[in-house]
Amino acid sequence: MIAELKLVSNDVVARFERLWQHDVRKVWSFLTENDKLHGWFPELRIEDLREGGLIKFDMGDGTFEEMRITHLEPYSVLAYTWGEDEVRFELHPVQEGCRLVLTEIIHSMTSHTPRDLAGWHVCLDVIGALLDDRTLESRKDEWRSWYEKYQEHVDRFLKE
Repeated sequence: MIAELKLVSNDVVARFERLWQHDVRKVWSFLTENDKLHGWFPELRIEDLREGGLIKFDMGDGTFEEMRITHLEPYSVLAYTWGEDEVRFELHPVQEGCRLVLTEIIHSMTSHTPRDLAGWHVCLDVIGALLDDRTLESRKDEWRSWYEKYQEHVDRFLKE
């Protein structure tokens, strides 16, 4: 399901939701343990898992962008800066397993926004596949397909 976009104050909030038939602790491990994090987002590395701690993004050219952890509640909330924006993962135990809500608070919509949204969408699909001991055939093809949808979604949102 495509992310919901909503205007909140002067920001756009993109909200993704997934329901997985896995324990909250298992899902949490994919967000916070570097070996599992690498499986769905190889450029990210947790350096210091605490509020105020650090996550590094490998830019692929020998440089790293540092992102600060802004909120941390073990097995429940992980939020960190994402450039000028912020991403927030919330985990909720439910009878079926775990409901994950990912929100990105976007301070300024740019031409890059649909790319990021498609990226987050595919990342969540990859986590779901890994939780189920599956793999996605081609992340690149999945991303291309979702990127087109998110371009249209963002365009419609901006026209409203």
